[in-house]
Amino acid sequence: MRQMRQLGLAILAASVLAGCGYNGIQSREQAVQSAWAEVVSQYQRRADLIPNVVNSVKGQANFEQETLTQVIDARAKATSVQVTPELVNDPAALQKFLQAQGQLTSALSHLLAVSERYPTLQANQGFQDLRTELEGTENRISIARNRYIKAVEDYNVYISQLPQNLTAMAFGYKAKPQYTVENEKAIETAPTVDFGSGKK
Repeated sequence: MRQMRQLGLAILAASVLAGCGYNGIQSREQAVQSAWAEVVSQYQRRADLIPNVVNSVKGQANFEQETLTQVIDARAKATSVQVTPELVNDPAALQKFLQAQGQLTSALSHLLAVSERYPTLQANQGFQDLRTELEGTENRISIARNRYIKAVEDYNVYISQLPQNLTAMAFGYKAKPQYTVENEKAIETAPTVDFGSGKK
């Protein structure tokens, strides 16, 4: 009899949780974590490519040392940020991570722009293959970022509506900080090169 009562209470609790949006919150939380993992994976892929790009450029006589140093330093800074699943719940930590990645994007963009001024580098098939791979990775980062943004929006909207907002409050679920990139337009725009002045 006691087991039947416990089973009944368990079924009742499950139906109450389902009706108040608990399961929906859980599934959206998992979607956010999954989308975030893909963003991190693509950024890591880019970080892994950079040493090969730097080594290819180092072989070019008279290549701007300052440009190389900027890329190396930006990569070191971007990879020094500890990335955990909890990062998506910490606005300050998330912003620090995104700023570091944005600086690396900018430094890489500058390096690729500068490389246009070196015909022998442009003729180097190894460098061109790396460049193509980097550009593909940037596209994958953009796709992963957009999926993450949508997952966070879906989660935030869901937990703000009745009755799941009460469930979120009861279980400590809070709105997640959104992915924001400073100077987004500049990051997504391909660099232009002024061969006359030697500036981007």
